[in-house]
Amino acid sequence: MPILLLVVIELESENLSQIAAAGFELHLASDASERVKIIETVGESIRAVLTNGSTGLDAKEIAALPKLEIICALGAGYEKVDLAAAGARGIVVTNGPGTNDASVADHAMALLMAIARGIVQADSAARSGEWARSRYPRPMISGKKLGILGLGNIGEQIARRGAGGFGMTVAYHNRKPRDGSPWVYLPSATALAQWSDFMVIATPGGATTTHLVDTTVLDALGVDGFLINIARGSVVDTAALIDALENNRIRGAALDVIEGEPNIPSRAARLKNLILTPQYCRPFARSCASDCSTRSWQPGGAFQWTHGADARRLVPDYPSGGLQRSYREVAFLADILLSRL
Repeated sequence: MPILLLVVIELESENLSQIAAAGFELHLASDASERVKIIETVGESIRAVLTNGSTGLDAKEIAALPKLEIICALGAGYEKVDLAAAGARGIVVTNGPGTNDASVADHAMALLMAIARGIVQADSAARSGEWARSRYPRPMISGKKLGILGLGNIGEQIARRGAGGFGMTVAYHNRKPRDGSPWVYLPSATALAQWSDFMVIATPGGATTTHLVDTTVLDALGVDGFLINIARGSVVDTAALIDALENNRIRGAALDVIEGEPNIPSRAARLKNLILTPQYCRPFARSCASDCSTRSWQPGGAFQWTHGADARRLVPDYPSGGLQRSYREVAFLADILLSRL
């Protein structure tokens, strides 16, 4: 009997076919209205959910899925998954930290280069035959100051790309300094912004980082500074950023995430000094495959998950005492999905 899997994020059709071939009956609900309808229709039979940090799964939805046994957040984030509700029922919550770090770091540098060098405007000018318009001076990247707001694994990879590839000087701000880090530590987001030519946001989402980048930080970044966000839209006060860009209080911004996405504020959409991509650096299955194990997958056989060997895949703050049983014929999604896509 196939395992009913609710997929609440966008995936490539090829990936969906591979998941189905692994023994899942897929129910796709990438927008809120679809999710409500599917939960009402087949929610009593759903045993697994595939989501991500920015989409999550809330307590009301979990309560409407009485047979739910595992929630897999594709990628590192899981901030919108209600861990308390899941843990109270012993529902496993997994994520894939590190599986897409390189992809995200690559895209951060792509955004940095695109906004600094005016690539979008230059492409438009060249296509329209206005070559002279595309030749105005643009800032250098090599040798500039790169500030990393959130020096986790992704932030570290961005720092290495900037320093090793472009000879940039790197500084960072975290809640506390990282032992052994070769980069300069600065005591606040404002201090980091004031120091930086380019500031890249690589922090987790959640209440502790909401609007961490506000008017004060943006003014510290200054008229020659660039902001790049590949983390969570909630980290930046969008209204403050739009105001800073409209009034040229910072030089430019490049965002892979924005508050309220996919709905973009009309004022933001008009800005020439803003580049937007649609969560383009979120996890892609093939970029994740090399970091995942297939040990818990036997084609055609039963799935087995216990809180032993694979407990490393639980999210770090999963409620203690939540795992009281083992799970037969339940895909250990973090391993199975990523290893097969």
